[in-house]
Amino acid sequence: MAQINKPNEYFNTVLYTGNGSTQSVTGVNFQPDLVWIKKRSATSDHMWHDIARGVTNAIRSNTTGAENSQSNYLTAFDSDGFTVGSSNDVNTNGSTFASWNWLASNTTVSNTVGDINSTVSVNTTSGFSIVSFTGTGSTATVGHGLGATPKMIIVKNRSVVETWRPYHVALGGGQALALNDVNATDTDAAYWSNTNPTSSVFTVGTTPGTNGSGNSMIAYCFAEVKGFSKIGSYTGNGNADGTFIYTGFKPAWVLVKRTDSANAWHLFDNKRNTFNPNDKGLFPNTSDTENTGNQIDFLSNGIKFYSADGGYNGSGGSYIYMAFAAEPLVGDNPATAR
Repeated sequence: MAQINKPNEYFNTVLYTGNGSTQSVTGVNFQPDLVWIKKRSATSDHMWHDIARGVTNAIRSNTTGAENSQSNYLTAFDSDGFTVGSSNDVNTNGSTFASWNWLASNTTVSNTVGDINSTVSVNTTSGFSIVSFTGTGSTATVGHGLGATPKMIIVKNRSVVETWRPYHVALGGGQALALNDVNATDTDAAYWSNTNPTSSVFTVGTTPGTNGSGNSMIAYCFAEVKGFSKIGSYTGNGNADGTFIYTGFKPAWVLVKRTDSANAWHLFDNKRNTFNPNDKGLFPNTSDTENTGNQIDFLSNGIKFYSADGGYNGSGGSYIYMAFAAEPLVGDNPATAR
């Protein structure tokens, strides 16, 4: 995949303030296919909406709940953003919100690659696809359409109460995590059948978390693209002069999870804090309000921690991350602060 020179044409964070009625949120720079919304100023669920499931259908990464639909959640994907209705989850009057937006293809197509037929919305340039399929309960492959091997996949059973199941390349197909809780990794082949994805398919096992029999499933697949995304792992040093992660770009967004002990998922972006240190965190596994006091810098070529916080830089801690770019790095220059 070629380097992307304008990352905000494929991923963008947009902030807005609710009005309690209906409003169009603009400034995304494209028509999004996945919109993830979180109220910052009060407790509220993380709301996920995408083109494959239909705009009004929500799943919530901080809960195990099945998909539900309301006409006053998201109501439209627009050419430069999206429209929200009057629901307090997405548009409480006077509350501040963050939205994280990804571009796939603005349409869905059938994919017959793999054992299970799927419906996909794919952007091979940015390495992102949304995959909808019906589970079988038996080990099977599902086509993702990327033409490159995804390094992170997030799966949710839409039909029943069930845990969110992420795959990450640093853990492999024999390990399980949950996006909706703080638990460390669990060794269990039932989720991914101890099999890593390929450039055409990913493998799901026998558990309802990734392949519920007769259940509607959704998967978000991310392949790494130079200058746009970085998906990897690191070891914390437990020091105020913390670990540096080289990404090859100035980050716009990063998701971090400690995998060897119970710690929350941490999410940072460059719009809620426009200068270093980036101290404003949100937690995809909880409904908590935005918190401050974190110590993380977004640099021209990566991420630097300035805290021994166990959530992202505990001594000897094992961590996974996924990051998206604000700007690609031109050359391999020393890191500079924002």
